[in-house]
Amino acid sequence: MKERPMAADEQSLRVAVLGAGLIGVDLTDKIHQSQKLELALVAGRDRDSLGLRRAAEMGHSTTAGGIRAVLDTGPFDVVFDATNADSHAEHWAALRPTGTTLIDLTPTELGTVIVPGVNSHRSAAHRHVNLVSCGGQAAIPILYAISEHCTPTYIEVVSTGASASAGRATRLNLDQYIATTSAAIRTFTGTRDVKVMVNLSPARPAPPFRVAMTVLAGSFRAAPIRTSIAAAAQAVRAYTPGFKVTSLAVDPGRISAAVEVTACGGRLPPHAGSVDIINAAAVLLAEQSR
Repeated sequence: MKERPMAADEQSLRVAVLGAGLIGVDLTDKIHQSQKLELALVAGRDRDSLGLRRAAEMGHSTTAGGIRAVLDTGPFDVVFDATNADSHAEHWAALRPTGTTLIDLTPTELGTVIVPGVNSHRSAAHRHVNLVSCGGQAAIPILYAISEHCTPTYIEVVSTGASASAGRATRLNLDQYIATTSAAIRTFTGTRDVKVMVNLSPARPAPPFRVAMTVLAGSFRAAPIRTSIAAAAQAVRAYTPGFKVTSLAVDPGRISAAVEVTACGGRLPPHAGSVDIINAAAVLLAEQSR
């Protein structure tokens, strides 16, 4: 249920979710709670999928017709692509003539890269928005804050997530995840030498989503870096409350930081912070596109 009725001078944005996997399920739940978005369609490919069943239980229209059904049911103000990187170019080609804003939650290098808290002010001017990856959304605000006070010569990012929170599309797109996240880090920090690694842990109990970062740089002052990292973390928590910096060491020539994201509220288990942070960013940008 919506928490309050839409005011007379407000107009909700008509949106669709393309993809009914783990990401699509949580997107549906988050949009359902939004006061600015009206979820008109959830489109998957398997009519018996859990995502489509849950969306139907919440009263939303569903279809197993994929992108074709989105085109037939549109136009939409915003479409969220929660499918896979290999299909995204086709989806953008199909949706571009309709005038919709497409928010890409797959790890492609297409569209304008947006990370809330860093450059979200640019999102409203673009109709094709790229959210990099869950690891990119967690790491880039911290790395950007560091790069404002020094010139990194090397950046290493290691993301560790619970195996249970990585669906089939995520597993198939791991190579694209690494390439896209690396490219985005280079863009936001100006650092050429970037290494990104991903671990999927089968441990029980499932571990929280964690991103460890190592930055090598020349001279810098520790205090401004610590202050900027604290401000960046606070900005992320405004839309992802479970985000926190768990460790920070600022030593001569080397900065080491780690963040964890715990999923808060909704249907997600606490360990699914990777899903929570990218979906929260997607809904925030959609709401700001009005």
